[in-house]
Amino acid sequence: MAGTTDRRTFLQAAAAAGVGYWVAGGLQARESRSPNEQIQLGCIGVGGSRGATDVRNMWRHGQIYALCDVDADFLAGAKDQYQVEHTYADFRDMLDQMGDRIDAVTITVPDHNHAVIAARAMRMGKHVHCQKPLTRTIWEARRLGEIAREMGVATQMGNQWTAYAPMREAAYRVRAGQLGAVKEVHIWTNRPIWPQGENRPMIKQPSASLAWDTWLGTAPYRPFGDGYHPFSWRGWWDFGTGALGDMACHTCNLPYMALDMRDPVAVEAECPEHNGDSFPQWSKIRFEFPERNGRAPFTMHWYDGGQLPSAELFAGVTQTTEFEGQQLPPPHRSGVLLIGDQAKLYAAGDYADLGIQIVGDVEPLAVDYPRSIGHEREWFHAMRHPSEPAMSNFPDYAGPLTETILLGNLAVWKRGRVDWDPVNLKPLGDPSLERIVRPAYRDGYEV
Repeated sequence: MAGTTDRRTFLQAAAAAGVGYWVAGGLQARESRSPNEQIQLGCIGVGGSRGATDVRNMWRHGQIYALCDVDADFLAGAKDQYQVEHTYADFRDMLDQMGDRIDAVTITVPDHNHAVIAARAMRMGKHVHCQKPLTRTIWEARRLGEIAREMGVATQMGNQWTAYAPMREAAYRVRAGQLGAVKEVHIWTNRPIWPQGENRPMIKQPSASLAWDTWLGTAPYRPFGDGYHPFSWRGWWDFGTGALGDMACHTCNLPYMALDMRDPVAVEAECPEHNGDSFPQWSKIRFEFPERNGRAPFTMHWYDGGQLPSAELFAGVTQTTEFEGQQLPPPHRSGVLLIGDQAKLYAAGDYADLGIQIVGDVEPLAVDYPRSIGHEREWFHAMRHPSEPAMSNFPDYAGPLTETILLGNLAVWKRGRVDWDPVNLKPLGDPSLERIVRPAYRDGYEV
């Protein structure tokens, strides 16, 4: 801890003195490569497209000092690419042995291990960047926000398009009253793009490169089979959060930022029967949000697995999107529709990145909104300037957003309505759901 505190103090003092940044040729900005000024990173989860991308993005801003992955093949590739000496299969070993030499940790692993890794790292004084969704369960999301605040560390969830300027501007227009009082929000996705609603795969021996028991981490033990590592784990309750958890941290960004979309008081799900092991093939979920700080009450409707909002809701929307060389009418395969009493807003794509249209007899409002220096750079900036957190930090943004989203899975589990106490994280009238809100862990893991 002493080494960590000393490094943190030095880095913040260097930032105050105005050192630590330089701009290379072209458009790519990078932090100083002076060894004394660099953030030293431990990257946990380095394989697959997301893990590899996260390591590459972080390398632009700091020094990759240690790598960790349960798959030795993934680990070997990243080790060679970034010339890293220190590599580990178990995050606990990495944190125990590198604790005085790394300043920050990235977490790009299956959802069920997010909270246990992040909590341990933050309690050691490490800054943490964790992929979305922040956690697998609601209680974990609340707890990570509390730990981040207690420890005073810089945090960020990896919903990268939170930094997207057109999305932020649209959100702040809604906040300023562009649509009038918003009554309905509709959000849909083309996920899942992995199997759901299935029985467990046949048991087989994992590859020699995979530390299967370490991969399981917090989850109850089960034998290995095809369909878990490295991708389709998202469709299993023990490991993932289904289509909702995977994509809503992206597609809900605009309405969440616009409407302070937190603390719903009830949620109701319609979906096929499921076995409590694999998520159902599709779901439609209705969230109820009360009035909040002068913002009108509204409902949010979520659709996945091929379900879509009613076509009549898109009357007047003309924004087309390109798919496989064709211009398609709305709705795009994923997107957002906000309906107010004066106008409505349609944003196409997972990230509001394929076009935003306001429909109604209103003039676009000119608004001021927080500009971003870039998603990952916001996190590095916050390490040096603790009073300026990244937008998607754990306590104020990522944690409450994840709580809201994962409440929908509580209703999917029940296949019905859940009345909710958002202050105490309690399902009202159904204590059997509490084990889904706050999970049990295998020995050796805790949050």
